[in-house]
Amino acid sequence: MSGHSKWATIKHKKAAQDAKRGRLFTRLIKEITIAARNGGDPDSNPRLRTAILAAKAASMPAENIRRAIMRGTGELQGEQIEEVILEGYGPGGAALLVQAATDNRNRTVSEIRHLFSKYGGKLGEQGSVSRLFERKSQILIAQEKITEEELMAIVLDAGAEDIRNDGSHWEVLSPPEAHEAVLNAIQNAGIETVSAQVAMIPLTTVRLEGKDAQQMLKLSEALEDHDDVQNVYANYDIDEQVMEALAQA
Repeated sequence: MSGHSKWATIKHKKAAQDAKRGRLFTRLIKEITIAARNGGDPDSNPRLRTAILAAKAASMPAENIRRAIMRGTGELQGEQIEEVILEGYGPGGAALLVQAATDNRNRTVSEIRHLFSKYGGKLGEQGSVSRLFERKSQILIAQEKITEEELMAIVLDAGAEDIRNDGSHWEVLSPPEAHEAVLNAIQNAGIETVSAQVAMIPLTTVRLEGKDAQQMLKLSEALEDHDDVQNVYANYDIDEQVMEALAQA
């Protein structure tokens, strides 16, 4: 699992979940709305189906999901949300992909550019780092929940490609189209997941230490806290003990 995924997991464990709930719902509603522009039927729209799964996993009320779909298909009026993908480099040369959803593209790009600059990074051109990532289903499971052999028997037949060990979690990677089948197989086996998403997974990682590591984690957190940012993907690798110490700070 990339350093960024470890950091997100650490922050998730230590966050006050009630304070984060409203922001999470806002992000999920935006994703459902954007996905529904390609059709409001989840059976024929894989992105919408995945977004609905994430919303249900977060215990979002069915009415919220329904209204978000209707806004996406134009059946309900609402603000025009545009999807923006920004690419750049952080401290130490780590690559970042930032997925945002905004009603004011210029404002959002300007604010994210400022965050990159503030923490020693630089926003790049479209396509500058996307080649360093690949789109995959990523499901994280705490290692105390199941052995690797047991998990492998469950997920491989459902379409998973790989299981990685990050020291505390199993990371199940699959093609995006197998996400729902693999997740269902895990849930049907009664195994609790830490997270389940279709994400941009780095092909290689950049090891960061010292000041670069500190600045990179500050940049990651600042981006994730931005109201318009949906997801942040990065290819840095930082020692987990360092991340735990910084999360406590």
